[in-house]
Amino acid sequence: MHIKIFISVLAFIVTGLCQFSLEVIGQKAGFPVRFMFYNVENLFDIYDDPLIEDDDFLPAGLMRWNSARYYDKINSIYKTITAAGEWDPPAIVAFCEVENRKVLEDLIRKTSLSGYDYDIIHEDSPDERGIDVCLIYRKNLVSVSGYRYLVPGGVEDFSSRSVLYSRLVILSDTIHLFVNHWPSRRGGVLAGENLRHEISEMVANASDSVNCRSRGLSKIIILGDFNCLPDDGAVDSVLRVRYHDGNNHCEGGLINLSRKAYHKGEGTYRYRGIWEMLDQVIVSRRLIRCDEGLYTDENSLRIFRPDFLLKPDPSYPGMTTFSTYRGYRYQGGFSDHLPVLVDLHHH
Repeated sequence: MHIKIFISVLAFIVTGLCQFSLEVIGQKAGFPVRFMFYNVENLFDIYDDPLIEDDDFLPAGLMRWNSARYYDKINSIYKTITAAGEWDPPAIVAFCEVENRKVLEDLIRKTSLSGYDYDIIHEDSPDERGIDVCLIYRKNLVSVSGYRYLVPGGVEDFSSRSVLYSRLVILSDTIHLFVNHWPSRRGGVLAGENLRHEISEMVANASDSVNCRSRGLSKIIILGDFNCLPDDGAVDSVLRVRYHDGNNHCEGGLINLSRKAYHKGEGTYRYRGIWEMLDQVIVSRRLIRCDEGLYTDENSLRIFRPDFLLKPDPSYPGMTTFSTYRGYRYQGGFSDHLPVLVDLHHH
């Protein structure tokens, strides 16, 4: 018994020292700070919430959503996050289609992510189905100096996802992060278009405000599931440059890192045999053109597409996402979207 206790304590100490060493080495040797965004496809718990439309995702509901399927999905998301970090999970993981804080607690407390000291930013959104945007972050690598959820001021009875804005301090540098899940195009491309434009204007104005306060020196990341393509007008309105210095030279501006993948025919979601780049990452020029602190480059975006997230498309040639459901049929996969990753380096 004493030997078993000794071995357990020794293993705990060694694991802690190894993790501490990796963190110190990572910060001092220029290891990247990895950001991940993942639409996790209806991560609901199995309990009825009378305030939202979650009836389909109950044990007796249309999707027959039970505890076995729920915990299998939690473990699948854990596996994806761990693999995306190359066995050292990302510093920041932003999500959409998450029902509540409880499912995030289960993810970071009831899987091996519990060893990486993740914390949560989450608030319930006005969305009728109760799916939210949120994030988890590693407290030993990231500190949060503030956050708030944004909704368009001019929209009456707003019932979509709010946008999460947070100020994150990483290696003594500040990152302004906006996490999005814009309204769906269900019912056709024009469905939700007006609301997407309202949200895009709100995000554009908020990022402009951040940039103006710093005279164009802010490091901004705007990411999420935009439910439209990189050349859509709503995305263009976010990219529009509005900040100028006193000499009328443009100092602000944003760059969509997803455009290159999009123009190569790559994507994060497959619809009728065609990959669509719905999950995107937009950054301020300051993150690319700076000579101190955190920085990235225009080729840094990566769609994470290991074999286990894919399966043969039963309707069209090629591979598609290995989703939890295909229509109403349970297949026990991961998500109908692929994650996107961006690495920040440090001067």
